[in-house]
Amino acid sequence: MQVSAQPSSPQASPQATDGLQVLVTYHSLSGHTAEMAKSVKRGAESIPGTAVLLKTVGQVTADELFGSDAVIVGSPVYWSNMSGEVKAFFDRWQFEFGVYPEWKMRNRVGAAFTTGGQISSGKEVTMLTILAAMLGNKMIVVSDGGAFGASATTEGDSPGINDAERADAWALGKRVAEVAWMIKRGQAFPGQP
Repeated sequence: MQVSAQPSSPQASPQATDGLQVLVTYHSLSGHTAEMAKSVKRGAESIPGTAVLLKTVGQVTADELFGSDAVIVGSPVYWSNMSGEVKAFFDRWQFEFGVYPEWKMRNRVGAAFTTGGQISSGKEVTMLTILAAMLGNKMIVVSDGGAFGASATTEGDSPGINDAERADAWALGKRVAEVAWMIKRGQAFPGQP
């Protein structure tokens, strides 16, 4: 794929995304991860022409997964790892959705976000386990807002999701949509070096 610095024609504008579809999916009991998911969704929607589907991991169908150019998965931290519901979602990719052996998610963009009660509660490990599942499916993983994705600390001195954490989640959604746009169009995103 050749990537140019600028759009080659008016059709290469962000408005002409040829139906860019981003799936934002998550598990949340407390509502914190759901709140982060809404900010991720808004960030992805900031790229004109991007349609974003927001669903819990248990609601996602095979058609919705395979119809997406990008998938952003969010999980609370449970015992320094993704929740069982998020792990079951990835298990469904193979055992219910039949992603393998055709590698149906190959070259789709993937990213992760998480919420955890304490500063060092395992948020980075949780994001890495989500990203590892995506890499195992030959996806292209990206981040913004943090080294591995976006995260929020939700207990102690920082109850709930603060504005900086919402901004990181928004930036993650935007970055994923930009990269998916570039892959789909085969050129650099307008205005980017």
